[in-house]
Amino acid sequence: MNIDHYTYRITWSEEDEEFVGLCVEFPSLSWLAATQDDALKGIRNIVLEVVDDLIKSDEHVPEALSEKSYSGKFMVRVPPEIHRHLAMEAAEAGVSLNRLASSKLAH
Repeated sequence: MNIDHYTYRITWSEEDEEFVGLCVEFPSLSWLAATQDDALKGIRNIVLEVVDDLIKSDEHVPEALSEKSYSGKFMVRVPPEIHRHLAMEAAEAGVSLNRLASSKLAH
């Protein structure tokens, strides 16, 4: 298990007046530090500890988002009025509803 493949983010916390290190695959973990570098080091260290503990106790270790396979398909439920509006917009643009939705999601 390579913790370098996990998705890390550093953000500023106005409330704590420090940087917060986060890991998407472990949403319950965070690390506060005075600098961005220290926040990243801290969250990486705690993720390493948690992964080691999970492995030792033979528990599930979350897969890194970067290593997952995605089909490119997902279903979105919208109210009928929005569906109608999007279908009309797609028809007016001369594209499929799928292409219109994909374009909107990409922006």
